[in-house]
Amino acid sequence: MATTPQWLIYRGSGEPHDGLAELPEPPPWRRFDGDPVEGATTIGPPDGTLPWEGGAVSSRPGVSERARAYYPSSDVVEMVNAALYLRRPLLVTGKPGTGKSTLAHSVARELKLGPVLYWPITSHAKVDDGLYRYDAIGRLQEASLARTAEPPDVGRYIRLGPLGTALLPRHRPRVLLIDELDKSDVDLPNDLLNIFEEGQFDIPELARLPEEQDSVHVMTRDPGGRAAIRRGQVRCHAFPFVVITSNGEREFPPPFLRRCLRLNIQPPDAEKLAAIVAGQLGKAVLDESRQLIEQFVDSRDHGDLATDQLLNAIYLAASGARPDAVTKERLVAQLFRPLDRSPGSA
Repeated sequence: MATTPQWLIYRGSGEPHDGLAELPEPPPWRRFDGDPVEGATTIGPPDGTLPWEGGAVSSRPGVSERARAYYPSSDVVEMVNAALYLRRPLLVTGKPGTGKSTLAHSVARELKLGPVLYWPITSHAKVDDGLYRYDAIGRLQEASLARTAEPPDVGRYIRLGPLGTALLPRHRPRVLLIDELDKSDVDLPNDLLNIFEEGQFDIPELARLPEEQDSVHVMTRDPGGRAAIRRGQVRCHAFPFVVITSNGEREFPPPFLRRCLRLNIQPPDAEKLAAIVAGQLGKAVLDESRQLIEQFVDSRDHGDLATDQLLNAIYLAASGARPDAVTKERLVAQLFRPLDRSPGSA
């Protein structure tokens, strides 16, 4: 049996453990001085331990199961650990369905870092969307309805985004998934440069408050979460583990790439597909599905296919419905239709 190299913090085993305690200090140029203080956030005590139960990494259906059954290759494990050691974002490319997003959830589960902070990117996404939102209109309306001289607490109208929440000062890092950055406009990667380099940002609406309002509690991205912000500045202590996914639809500027580690995930081979099927659907189903796995691998040579398509086909074939052989063959052909082929093509 192969032994796990001692330097690996993340092992890709799928089993939660306390290996993060073995992570050495960051390099001098990646040390951040945010001060984790008691009461800084309500989602856990200041020592960084988090009360997540059952290895949950997301409230989204099925995500935790996919994280548990995720089987990364050795090069993926090595690059994740390099990003952990160097405190750098990991830019992950690969074809759809290769597990780019699941990787973030796998790391969060195994290292017990809590639910992944998720930021799906659209063409209209701005860096402020990831940092925080200030509901000035809502505050003004409440002040108007209350008809008091004292304005409402500004902290009730500021909510940190996924990036802003990830940068809160903690002893243990959070996991942040920035999904499909290649969908963004041309400015967003450049706007992220300073955030990744400095590990901090300002909230001007809080920085302008009087001296006696030194600390303000704002909402975070976590359900029910609150965080104390001092003098309008968020400064991280442990740099978050950041996974940035891209489908390779555009090139990113060299200054952005310089601040990231890059990883290209290859489609899983037949052996890894078998492990995924067994992990998701059980060994009994796997034993009945060897032919479908071989057919899937052969079909993948002629077009882009995602692992989800294989799982769908196997589940349908093994379900209680039990379609007849002709129907099953026809459905599998439809389920294995390449992603890079239009619906009307042969």
